[in-house]
Amino acid sequence: MRRQLSDTAARMFLERGFDAVRVADVGAACGVSEKTVFNYFPSKEALVLDRLEAMADALRTHLSSAALPPVAAMLTILDHERQGILASLAADADSDRALERYRKFGDLIRDTPSLKAHQSDTADRFVDIAAEALAVRTGLRPDDPEPQIAAAALLGLWRFQFRSLRTHLRPGRPLPDAIDAVAGEVRRAARLAEEGLATLTAQRG
Repeated sequence: MRRQLSDTAARMFLERGFDAVRVADVGAACGVSEKTVFNYFPSKEALVLDRLEAMADALRTHLSSAALPPVAAMLTILDHERQGILASLAADADSDRALERYRKFGDLIRDTPSLKAHQSDTADRFVDIAAEALAVRTGLRPDDPEPQIAAAALLGLWRFQFRSLRTHLRPGRPLPDAIDAVAGEVRRAARLAEEGLATLTAQRG
């Protein structure tokens, strides 16, 4: 039901605009009440951006483990995100149609102030989650400067990937080529952060 509500909301918002569709309309299209929708989603904006929550779980899992340096752990998270997007787009037999829908979804977020604000608030929350995970592996407090700055830098890579995907995923371009281009740009960006964040493993004396 959660996936059905989210998918239905995305389709309706793309067709009619975010402000023109009520939460009750989404519920009715799925055969449930407005209250039921809010049992699954805390806000109308969350109906659109619910899948971002997978990032929160990934940050907790990968950044708290000392098995990989922080940047390498973040690159693993971003690799998984790209592969998920590729699989979702490739599931449509008409790749150009899928890419056009993807771009329209990005336009919807960019052009709707409440969605942009929700996305920004979510990114800020992810920085806090990343700082908490990094504090676990370093013995520092989440609000210490090192975890805070490291978390902001790592989430900066996520923001960059989002923009790079918008640049390269477009109708007429083969999906694997576009995803490879994004991966290359993300790794270039990651190299700028890697040297400084490599020192984060030391505990505070």
